[in-house]
Amino acid sequence: MSPESYVEIERHKAAIFRTDLSRPVRLAIEWAIINNDTTFFDYGCGHGGDVERVANLGYTSSGWDPYYYPDTPCVPADVVNLSYILNVIEDTEERRQALCQAWELAHKVLIVAAQVLINAPSKTQVAYSDGIVTSRNTFQKYYEQEELKRYIDETLNVDAVPVALGVYFVFRDEAEKEEFKAIRFFSRTSTPKVRIPTKRFEDYQEMLEPLMAFFTQRGRLPVKGELDNEQELLSEFKNFRRAFAVVLQATDETEWDAIAYRRSLDIQVYLALTHFDQRPTFHKLPREIRHDIKAFFGSYEEACEVADAKLFSLGKTGVVQTACEKSKIGKHTRSALYVHVSALSELDPLLRIYEGCASRTVGSVDDTTLIKFCTDEPRISYLFYPEFDTDAHPELKASITIDLKTLRITHRDYEQRKNPPILHRKETFVISNYSLYQEFAQLTQKEQELGLLKDKSEIGTREGWAKCLAEHDVEIRGHQIHFLNEN
Repeated sequence: MSPESYVEIERHKAAIFRTDLSRPVRLAIEWAIINNDTTFFDYGCGHGGDVERVANLGYTSSGWDPYYYPDTPCVPADVVNLSYILNVIEDTEERRQALCQAWELAHKVLIVAAQVLINAPSKTQVAYSDGIVTSRNTFQKYYEQEELKRYIDETLNVDAVPVALGVYFVFRDEAEKEEFKAIRFFSRTSTPKVRIPTKRFEDYQEMLEPLMAFFTQRGRLPVKGELDNEQELLSEFKNFRRAFAVVLQATDETEWDAIAYRRSLDIQVYLALTHFDQRPTFHKLPREIRHDIKAFFGSYEEACEVADAKLFSLGKTGVVQTACEKSKIGKHTRSALYVHVSALSELDPLLRIYEGCASRTVGSVDDTTLIKFCTDEPRISYLFYPEFDTDAHPELKASITIDLKTLRITHRDYEQRKNPPILHRKETFVISNYSLYQEFAQLTQKEQELGLLKDKSEIGTREGWAKCLAEHDVEIRGHQIHFLNEN
């Protein structure tokens, strides 16, 4: 007798009482998918926590649940949330209908989230249909990350965009989808400082600031219709180039050139990764990106050729290894390059594309501290050191590794290890403008002077490091070294 024939599933018990926004909804707010101009509807809202918290943030919000809120009407909304619903419906046809019905309600974006399999389920759980029955008589289907995308894509005839493990955004508008995908690869830049405040610049500074902000974001001058104060600016300067010439007199031109160069690299990274999907035609790209491509490359064909050349070169023996070895950013070991997540956009575009080959599958990996580029096999790892900033030698808590050949995701938990790995020389993982760079570097210098870092094989774990400190009669508080026998 199969389990299906006698187990009665109690779906409502799968609803979780939350004290904060669910992860998928939080991500939608962080990416401005949910904003002041959108309406939000939670399809299968459970106890209604997300509905209430989204409303508390000032957004238009409602929800329906077959058990807890069955009388609330299902209404269309700009953003519809279908989070952790597919994995609790044991009937496959009903599961498909839920996905289709939620998509019908979504005017702009459907959020789909489900449990993904990165660890084997507990042996105490009972196999049921294509998932498991928990001890509370709820059903749980565990998807592989790529399996979930295929299911969404094939059911709805769409191209779902991975945002995080088990979380996808499905866009109605093709251009909005591509804009979202491209924004993820934008480098963070700041507006160059005014160095020589000329009289002409000071006279028009307030009028010029939107132009400066636009160039900082896009790396180019605007075209007609892209700048809010366009009419005012053009009536005074006739064209954007003349206006920007006043900016250049007061600032360092090389800093603006660097912004433009980095922006062109961002476009290359984005376009390289569109090769894995059905690359959009030029006219399906967002208007702003079309203008970016014209400004930096001249034509879409040329831009794609440049991007594809970089992508295809990654398949050649030794290219990734050489790029890692040449990197001036990150900590080098014999088989890997380790880079702080904040420095990712500063890397050689080859390495950014290589990392993108992993993140295109999983989106962003929550709470990543370091990214590990393996040089001896096609793997990217995301490492979690929650106390990176506060602990001088933080412990590794967990890691997620993606095999770029198979796209298999492996999760390792170090939380319960008695002697976990720890970090040294933290300044090597970040770039020099990182807020704590000097503090990290000064500690490392003192540790070197005292000979604390000599025996690399011994000090790589918490216990080994504690032994080393005890032998040298010192302890570390914050990022300062203290001698225990000081009079």
